[in-house]
Amino acid sequence: MTAAANKKIRVLVVDDSAFMCKVLQEIINADPQMEVVGQGRDGRDGVALAESLRPDVITMDINMPHVDGLQATELIMTQHPRPIVIVSSESREGAASTLKALELGAIDFVPKPSSGIDLDMKSVREELTRKLKLAAKVRVVRTATRSKISLPATPVAGATEFAGMTPSAGPNGGKIPMIAIAASTGGPAAVTKLVSGLPKDLPAAVFLILHMPATFTKQFVMQLSEVSALAVKEAEHNETPHIGQIYLCPGSHHLKLSFSGKISLDAGERIEGYRPCADVAFDTIAAYARAMAIGVVLTGMGNDAAKGVRMIKAAGGYVLAQDEATSMIFGMPAEAIATGAVDEVLPLDSIAGAIEKRVAKLCKLIPVATR
Repeated sequence: MTAAANKKIRVLVVDDSAFMCKVLQEIINADPQMEVVGQGRDGRDGVALAESLRPDVITMDINMPHVDGLQATELIMTQHPRPIVIVSSESREGAASTLKALELGAIDFVPKPSSGIDLDMKSVREELTRKLKLAAKVRVVRTATRSKISLPATPVAGATEFAGMTPSAGPNGGKIPMIAIAASTGGPAAVTKLVSGLPKDLPAAVFLILHMPATFTKQFVMQLSEVSALAVKEAEHNETPHIGQIYLCPGSHHLKLSFSGKISLDAGERIEGYRPCADVAFDTIAAYARAMAIGVVLTGMGNDAAKGVRMIKAAGGYVLAQDEATSMIFGMPAEAIATGAVDEVLPLDSIAGAIEKRVAKLCKLIPVATR
């Protein structure tokens, strides 16, 4: 075997519990592919050790003294980015803090068992080692410090014609622009960034399809609402999409659009391993909205949305994909690009502007009789 093949994954453990550090070290060192190279007892230690040790991956607790895990994650990801996996009881008890960490650039999370005892922690051994190995392969992207968004001073071209309209009152046979955005690993941070750049007068309905646990989506709606100029809500079965609204697919369902243009939520089995499945959402949105459909594929592992972008393109719609340089994992965007159905490959910071430009172009296509 080559030296590279023999090289172990170097792990930094950050946890204020000496007992938990010991348990994590035993689990990690028991795997022949990994080794613990350092331990931090709080976020301050974690930031310093991340810089000095340059580990391949970091396990990060959230509730710690001095500098907590969220602050440490933000500092590491803005100064000396390393892949971070959150390992915390907060992941189970409070989805808000875990989602915040994912927004700040953490790769994934592993909930500590509720009792926290040695035997219980070892019950998550397989999940922990699998996610650490995956995270170690990720080429991390430096994340920008979160900031308040400034709302656009002028409305998007064509927005006034659409004010208050529903799908039955727009162009293209009575349809409004519909934007379907798919993401997986790295998605919370990417979607937060993208949504914060969409203008308040965007004359379109936006659908978010993320590979996210069902217990997290309600909380993610609240966090997106803090940075979004558009209204954000969890999608509901049988509701009619409206312009100026973002609909997040619940993590427990697939999102479809019916032939009449209403949202349909399906709690059926996973499709090719995914629920929600972006291919399903993209397919049905394309079938309904036709040329008014815009598909967007962001960072993520796997090939979900690859079939869906072909459907959007075949229906006359438009497709955007995040570029490799700004993707945490260039799996989903790369698979979408490989289909030949992607119209533009852009850095994350440019996608909101491209969406706005495309929607404005669609608005100009409105027949005079329907305005």
